[in-house]
Amino acid sequence: MEPSLIKKIAAIVGDAHVTTSREDLACYSYDGTGLTYPPAAVAFPGDVAEVAALLHLAAEFRFPVVPRGAGTGMTGGALAVNGGLVIAMARFNRILEIDTENQVAVVEPGVITGEFQAAVRRENLYYPPDPASLKFCTMGGNVAECAGGPSAVKYGVTRDYVLGLEVVLPGGAVMNTGVRTAKGVVGYDLTRLLVGSEGTLGVITKITVRLLSLPEARNTFLVLVASLQQATSLVSRILKSGILPCTLEYMDRTALKVVAPMLSEPLPDKTEALLLVEVDGDGAGVIEQSSRLVRFLAGKPGIIEMRRAEEGAEVEALWAARRAISPASFRIKPHKMGEDVVVPRTRIPDLVDFTETLSRELGLDILTFGHAGDGNIHVNIMYDRNDSAEDLRARDAREKIFAHVVGLGGTISGEHGVGITKAAFISSELDSVEIDIMEKIKKVFDPLGILNPGKIFSSS
Repeated sequence: MEPSLIKKIAAIVGDAHVTTSREDLACYSYDGTGLTYPPAAVAFPGDVAEVAALLHLAAEFRFPVVPRGAGTGMTGGALAVNGGLVIAMARFNRILEIDTENQVAVVEPGVITGEFQAAVRRENLYYPPDPASLKFCTMGGNVAECAGGPSAVKYGVTRDYVLGLEVVLPGGAVMNTGVRTAKGVVGYDLTRLLVGSEGTLGVITKITVRLLSLPEARNTFLVLVASLQQATSLVSRILKSGILPCTLEYMDRTALKVVAPMLSEPLPDKTEALLLVEVDGDGAGVIEQSSRLVRFLAGKPGIIEMRRAEEGAEVEALWAARRAISPASFRIKPHKMGEDVVVPRTRIPDLVDFTETLSRELGLDILTFGHAGDGNIHVNIMYDRNDSAEDLRARDAREKIFAHVVGLGGTISGEHGVGITKAAFISSELDSVEIDIMEKIKKVFDPLGILNPGKIFSSS
């Protein structure tokens, strides 16, 4: 960017809230993918008027703008692939309202998800979406990607809680969508359109979400299984039995190996997979659901051990280990392709069997874990991208996994979005009519193509 343009940006946000230093730009050039695209500048607006002015300036001078939360995304959605200006939303970090009577909250996009959950919990309320990065990721990023998490099997994902948004459109117009009520069907549902749009349609500046009453009780069960197939086949059978866990997580033996040091005690040698099952609700309901789960699993083939985890330290350790799988996987190889595919629950065994076979055929470490309760399995292909042959095998593995997932009636992305890493594959899942309509929607919102260009559609 020309110095004169940087001065115009500084005139909007203040000299202290814009940077072009190499060190600062490096901090905003990468995300969870490990890919690097440095922007020309980073601005830190403090209110909606400043965001609107920045987007008006971008439209006038035709430079790219990339909205960014905490940079924890896994598909490159917050990367400045065409340079330009990153709008970092860190100063939008206030919880504006918690309406306990109507169970509604209003937050700014820079609020850390875990901190918001803790704040509403103090009011005996509950915000269920709980991505693994909840201690770092932001509410705005969660909305942009339609984040999920372990609780989705019972409670759904981010889009199920967003009631309305304040959004700045390319060009600088400010739009408010949605309602604060349980129902509302006036006009098109622009709120749902914006949730999961990956910052390609507007910059979110305010979020209204619905809340639930905090569950009274919760029990956590650890199920150790001697076979991957037996473990994954149990998932749909548990749900078919009428038991509705609030979480039903799965880890394969490789995932367990990388987090073994975090577990409170060593696992039996024959353990090939682990199921982490939680039930919640009122006290009597949790007791009843827990009893049904224990009775259902008793004597099932392959189960080495099943026990209830002790409240407090043991449960915390289990969840810390689960959330650590992704970063801990780098103990295996320096790079990974972390894919968040989803298949019908009954097809999870087919997917896991396919990845096991592919791992052997291609000589790659491929670990699987994730939200088995809703069919969302994280497939991590571990590799060294500096080894050209291994890099090619990893790319081949990803393409074959995507094709297999679509063939099973699934989707190539459950909660990570498309960004840049999956853009080349969307035509394997979406037909040409769908893609054409989506590209036209993008042009209606962003006719100049200045907002987060290069994302979702490989042609953009």
